[in-house]
This record gives sequence, structure tokens and C-alpha cells, in this order.
Amino acid sequence: MFIGHYAPALIAAAHPKAPRLSTLFVAAQLVDIAFFAFLPLGIEKMRFVPGTTVMNPMDLYYMPYTHSLLGSFAWGAAFAGLVWIWLRNWTPALIAGGIVVSHWFIDLIVHAKDLTLFGSPPKLGFGLWDYPGVAMPLEFAITFAALWYYTAKRPAVKTTMAVPALVLFLFIVQLIDWFGPKPQVVDAAITVMGLSSFGVAALLAVWVGNGRARGLN
Repeated sequence: MFIGHYAPALIAAAHPKAPRLSTLFVAAQLVDIAFFAFLPLGIEKMRFVPGTTVMNPMDLYYMPYTHSLLGSFAWGAAFAGLVWIWLRNWTPALIAGGIVVSHWFIDLIVHAKDLTLFGSPPKLGFGLWDYPGVAMPLEFAITFAALWYYTAKRPAVKTTMAVPALVLFLFIVQLIDWFGPKPQVVDAAITVMGLSSFGVAALLAVWVGNGRARGLN
């Protein structure tokens, strides 16, 4: 999934002691941010192989540091530590760390068998990307239902176009991910596109969060 990773962040952001929505948007994609940063360095690897799954040609054949369950917990613990340093409160720190780890479990549903527990086989993945008639509506449903829940729990304190802008961005970027031209090679453009999309989503989350009632901070 892509935008589906933001569903746990949106739900968690409704908690009265949650960190800011933008913080949770970063948490939701942190392991992918690290993965795209590692790609050009050769630390983790992928290639494009048509037919890997019906929806996605990415053969994610080596990513032990970001997409193992152990790695996800390590990234989650590190991010929780940063949030604790920032807020000096374990509740938002644990919420943020949990959102980081949620990425692995959501990937487990859709990925081919390319996830691991500890960085080595067995490789795991339920392969929902082979069933686009299920995967596509499910991704939209969980994401926008979570956004509705967040906006219901965090009422607007001022009128902005932030929520419609976020909806439009997520909708368009997901359609591009599904139906846009597929890259043929792994190059720097892959990293730039990936990190740029995560960055724009986080900036929109800042805008959305600034217009809603806040809890702890």
C-alpha cells in the first residue's frame, strides 16, 4: 500500500495525547523513507520485474534493515525516543513508535513474499497486490474512512482548504502509483519521487493539523 499507510496515523492522531498529525505521517512512512534513502547507497536493493505482482512490478529482494519486523521495531523505537525527547511524555512517544511498526503489518497484507521477520528467510507476504479488485477499493476505503474519523474527533478551529487538499493529493498520487508509467530501472529519480511524495504529504498534514483542535501539543 501507499496512502493506506496513513490510515493508522489518522486514527491515532485523534487520540487526545497523540503527537501532531504531521509527526504521525512521517512515522507511517518512516521505513519507506529509509528504504528510498538506502537504495542509491546500495544498502538495500530492488529491481523491476514485470509480473512480480499484478499491480506492482517491484521485486523487493533485499531490504533487511527497513522491512523486517525486527527492523521495523528498531525504527519504531528510535522514532519513539525522538518523540519522547521532544515532548517528555511516553504516551505520544509510544503512539508514534506504534505507527512506525504498523507499516510492516500493512505491507504484509499486500506485498509478495519479500518481508522478513529478522532480515533473512522465510519471506512473508499475503500478496493482495495480485487482486486489484480488492486492493484498490480497500486502500481508498481505509484511508478516507480514517480521515473522516480524524476530522470527526478533531473539529476544525478555523476554516481552511487543508483537508480537501490532502484528499486530492492522496487520491491523485495513489492513481499515479497504480496507473502511471512504471519505471524500468532503479535510479536516483526513484528516490526523489518517493521522498518528495512523502514530504508533500507531511507538509499537507501540518496544514491539516494546524486547522484542527489539538490534544497534548
